Amino acid sequence: MSTYNILDFGAKGNDKTNDAKAIQSAIDKCTKSGGGTVLVPAGHTFLSGTLELKSNVELHLERGTTLLASSNYADYPNKLDIDILTDRLIVEDEFPKRAFIVAFHANNIAITGGGIIDGQGHAFIEKDLGDIYEMRPPNPYKERPFTLYLIGCNNLTMRDLTIKDAAFWTVRLTGCNDVVINGIRIANDTKLPNNDGIDLDCCKNVAISDCHIVAGDDGICLKTCRSPAATFGACENITVTNCTIMSTSTPLNVGCECRQPIRNVIFDSCVIHSSHRGLGVHLNEESNIENVLFQNMIIETRIFSTAWWGRGEPIYISAAPWVDKVGHIRNIRFVNVIAHSENSVFIHGSKPGLIENILLENIRLEIDKWSKVPGGQYDIRPFNGKGIIDNPTAGFYIQNATNVTMRNCEVVWGKNRQTYFRHALEIHNAANLIIENFQGESAFPDKFPAVLRD
Repeated sequence: MSTYNILDFGAKGNDKTNDAKAIQSAIDKCTKSGGGTVLVPAGHTFLSGTLELKSNVELHLERGTTLLASSNYADYPNKLDIDILTDRLIVEDEFPKRAFIVAFHANNIAITGGGIIDGQGHAFIEKDLGDIYEMRPPNPYKERPFTLYLIGCNNLTMRDLTIKDAAFWTVRLTGCNDVVINGIRIANDTKLPNNDGIDLDCCKNVAISDCHIVAGDDGICLKTCRSPAATFGACENITVTNCTIMSTSTPLNVGCECRQPIRNVIFDSCVIHSSHRGLGVHLNEESNIENVLFQNMIIETRIFSTAWWGRGEPIYISAAPWVDKVGHIRNIRFVNVIAHSENSVFIHGSKPGLIENILLENIRLEIDKWSKVPGGQYDIRPFNGKGIIDNPTAGFYIQNATNVTMRNCEVVWGKNRQTYFRHALEIHNAANLIIENFQGESAFPDKFPAVLRD
């Protein structure tokens, strides 16, 4: 296989000269010659604007090298055809259309090696608001690049990389098929908004494994955004295994953008810590989420600022319309989960008939209080009604769900019990609820029953 060293194409690697032209020349030469490896050699920091990967090219970063994204937004040509993310929230003129590393309908491509891709997100911060950063004006969404944004690609491999300090979503794959992501590290600032770890938008046949992710938004998220969901269709046949994740939002999340089905997904053997939520199935648009299995998980979640969606729920299922319509959540399984949290396992439909066939099996939930942020709330944002709901904290909270089975579940209350801690199980309009071998009492047995049911 041929190797194309970017130094041979004029790259300086002095962290000051924009080496985009030289690196792109190596990529273009490689693909035109039938494919091979574009080598980013050790011992350098290569500053660059947008780079476009092409078919049969492996971009290999040697251990000890850094590919540094430019802090100058003008260095990112407008190449991304995105008309809208979600109705009436983030529209064309607000959403970023630029990215550091892009690919369009490329086949047999790879990004590998022990080197670093640095998104230089801190260059786009305006000021620190305490719990979250305010991003650089004039537009806090538009004036930031994605770090990697690959569209319509087939046979994609990402392996052994470190990606740090993303300015916006770190790895966004839209309409990609046959993807392997293994052994990558994502190290983002947890106060920088929208720097999701990995977003799979309308992707199929994806295996993510053995990754460590720190993100200031969702860790790994499955979506079917409005653009270009009509072209690429469902997000399906996804496995995520053996990952460790910390997130200021939801480490493992399905939704909330869902304009085409999301289905046939397995999350297995992951550890979540110091996060705002744990496992999320989050439906706010018109299509459906179905056939999702979460198993063998250890979770720690705490309540954080309302600047971020979530109120510390270790397991979260919600179906509520963002704008006008919402689809259905069906056939979701949570098996073998140990959770230490400041809030409930939360299942909520904005009306009956939206959530059905849910299994909670071998779930141990310990609820305590250690953060300084007040509790006694649930968060169903984004929602066209009230998004944050005041409600005492139960162990398991179920509202407007059908055919829920709870088997071998347990609630344990910690030593720092709050006055808003209540029932082990709170149920509102849960048709065909089956409870087998449930263990747990209320936080204050002399004041409240273990189960509240209406």
